[in-house]
Amino acid sequence: MDTVTKQYIETVKVSDIPWHRLTTTYGRATDFPTELDVLWNMESIETINAAGEELAQNIEHQSTLWHATPFAMIFLLRIFKKALEERTQNEVAHYLAEQLVDLFTVIAECIRDGLVLEHADPLPHFVDMLNEEYLWSEEYDEDEDVLRYEEEDVFPDDLFFSFYYYSLQVLLLAIPLLDKSHEGEANLLDLLTEIEY
Repeated sequence: MDTVTKQYIETVKVSDIPWHRLTTTYGRATDFPTELDVLWNMESIETINAAGEELAQNIEHQSTLWHATPFAMIFLLRIFKKALEERTQNEVAHYLAEQLVDLFTVIAECIRDGLVLEHADPLPHFVDMLNEEYLWSEEYDEDEDVLRYEEEDVFPDDLFFSFYYYSLQVLLLAIPLLDKSHEGEANLLDLLTEIEY
């Protein structure tokens, strides 16, 4: 991984991302900062289940990743690191770490399946996905979004492949964190080793 990508993943802030202009399975990522914050705080299994389910359903659907996915993955990786650090003293953190391994495995499987298909090259830099030409309207209008989805080139090929490529770059940074003695983590490690791009 190039240093520019690694540095971006490690330093970008939630507030740097125009979530309200990024697509998800069911609309826009406007609520992602709130949901990520709930996961970060790890207050209860009930709250992280609700927020986690919203995020999971909106970053992946039927093996399709979305514009918001690679950006959400950055912060989910940070939350995963925190959950691992706290899991021996905190049952919510332990539970969240397991749930994130399951989600990361689903995302990794989508990426593996996407890589075997013919695809464009990714955009040169992670942050390029936030270029104005790729962002959706500042004001959300469901009807306008529906019309945009009907356009032939709704996601240019290089942008679409970047959803997968840069999500993978984030997941590759999880490799040193994974513990082979945990079955789910070992499976994810095997999968990431298999698909390293």
